[in-house]
Amino acid sequence: MKALISVSNKNGIVKFAKELEKMGVEIISTGGTYKKLKEEGIQAVEISELTGFPECLDGRVKTLHPKVHAGILAIRNNENHMNQLKELKIDTIDFVIVNLYPFKETILKENVSRQDAIENIDIGGPTMLRSAAKNYQDVTVITDPSDYSRVLEELKEFNEVSIQTKFYLMQKVFEHTANYDAMICSYIKNERKDDDFPNELTLTYEKVQDMRYGENPHQKAALYKEIGKCEGSLTTAIQLNGKELSFNNINDTNGALELLKEFDEPTVVACKHGNPCGVGSASNIYDAWRKAFEADKVSIFGGIVVSNMEITEKIAVEMKDIFLEVIVAPSYEKNALDILKSKKNVRVLQLNDIRKKQPRNSYDIKKINGGMIVQTIDSEILNDYEIVTERKPSDKELEDMLFAWKIVKYVKSNGIAIGKNKQSIGIGPGQVNRIWATKQAIEHTKELIDENIVDGSVLASDAFFPFYDCVEEAHKAGITAIIQPGGSIRDQESIDKCNEYGIAMIFTGMRHFKH
Repeated sequence: MKALISVSNKNGIVKFAKELEKMGVEIISTGGTYKKLKEEGIQAVEISELTGFPECLDGRVKTLHPKVHAGILAIRNNENHMNQLKELKIDTIDFVIVNLYPFKETILKENVSRQDAIENIDIGGPTMLRSAAKNYQDVTVITDPSDYSRVLEELKEFNEVSIQTKFYLMQKVFEHTANYDAMICSYIKNERKDDDFPNELTLTYEKVQDMRYGENPHQKAALYKEIGKCEGSLTTAIQLNGKELSFNNINDTNGALELLKEFDEPTVVACKHGNPCGVGSASNIYDAWRKAFEADKVSIFGGIVVSNMEITEKIAVEMKDIFLEVIVAPSYEKNALDILKSKKNVRVLQLNDIRKKQPRNSYDIKKINGGMIVQTIDSEILNDYEIVTERKPSDKELEDMLFAWKIVKYVKSNGIAIGKNKQSIGIGPGQVNRIWATKQAIEHTKELIDENIVDGSVLASDAFFPFYDCVEEAHKAGITAIIQPGGSIRDQESIDKCNEYGIAMIFTGMRHFKH
């Protein structure tokens, strides 16, 4: 029996090769792997001795040879195949142990050149893996070092590798090569600055962990991460305390973090079930925390809290008395961390680059039955707006309008956000019509904070008003300014009502549906 070994990841390969050698398996190898095995006393044969042809083109051509691929692809119980091998004096290769050039590691290096990246695109490796996987019933193919032990155990116990294991290894090969090719395609797309949606879309992610369950206990779940640095992403956060993050924790926390990234000043966001329930900005992080907490002391129970500045001891003392699922911040004062760790179940995470936003061309993906829908993320920043009413907003109103506009971007549609003094004081998420969302936001404001706090507040709507009824409700509640996209055929009716009531209104020309 013969084994062809060519690996960039050399973890465990020496021990594995020695065990094969003890079992009488002849080792064939290439390049750096051959050198490593020889240094460790393994009687490996260099690939050029097998092929009778030297490695050439700076190692670009090593294993692309009939003596390699015929030896791998020949079906052992096919008499014609075996007779051809005999005539051509080609031996079978029974084990292929290959993992590929470190393309991922190369492109993740700072300032890597395109040429370096291209030189780390493996050609012979994927070809051998695919050949061996295609002939899985006769060839044991290994691309993952974690599978060495499984193969050795079966060889020692049964003197062969089971067909079930070979089939499993075949699957891993095609997962591995698909991942590898998808990385290359993504790199080239980025190099070309190609923002178009391709006719064939292949995405690749790496598993971070299996999860206990999904949204509900009867659903399986796992967490995957994009390949790359993923700066500012929850997948790069360091967990300092608490239980494993659940599917719902991750989904909700991600939404809170994306809203948090909209703000440059000290800000705290509280989130529940994917919707913000309290947002506060201030000149210091403690005041921002108080605003976020006081915005909705009910919904924050069992919620998520994220901060774009260090959590202080003063904040931690107050957090400790609230049931929170997850807390995320760029850092924690030592005493603050000790206080939060006293609650063993609260998940405390550190995300150093918490302000880092996703690239503007990142994909937002939703799975549907039989396919998926893909769009770029909603990364647009409001750079311009139109004042459409007779009364212009005051500087204070404008500040609060822009604050509320950032929030409503992350409220499920139909969504309304009411703000005052850089605090969310009422949020109406996910209603089937806009007037219900408006009424809900106003009612929550009065119920959760104060009957009169709505006076002088501002209202943001994620999409246009189809009728002027929302303006009527805003006026009755004491709201003095409204920010919305505009674009309804009845816009003038809403403008006329605002003028009648002395409400200032801005059109952004930009919608923020979030379904």
